[in-house]
Amino acid sequence: MSLLAGFIETIAFLLNLVIILYIWIIIARAVISWITPYYYHPLVRWIYRLTEPVLRPIRSRLPVIYRGMDLSPLIVLLALFILRILLVSSLLRLARSLF
Repeated sequence: MSLLAGFIETIAFLLNLVIILYIWIIIARAVISWITPYYYHPLVRWIYRLTEPVLRPIRSRLPVIYRGMDLSPLIVLLALFILRILLVSSLLRLARSLF
């Protein structure tokens, strides 16, 4: 049983790492949008390519707020924090109960 517990714990830690990295990518996208970015820079294109599939559906459902302010990164960040709390902590509790 400890092998299964170790596997579940590893999955939980990897999922936590992926969520944290994506949170930082979303934050970087928000900061880049505040300045006038050079859209042809490879890093900016990479960040937009990673975040746009998640942000676009949320952006299309949100009403336009003050001067076109985009609140979709805030919604995605909130969802990622909730996912991290619920899913990762549940997996870690499950792994510790099996151990």
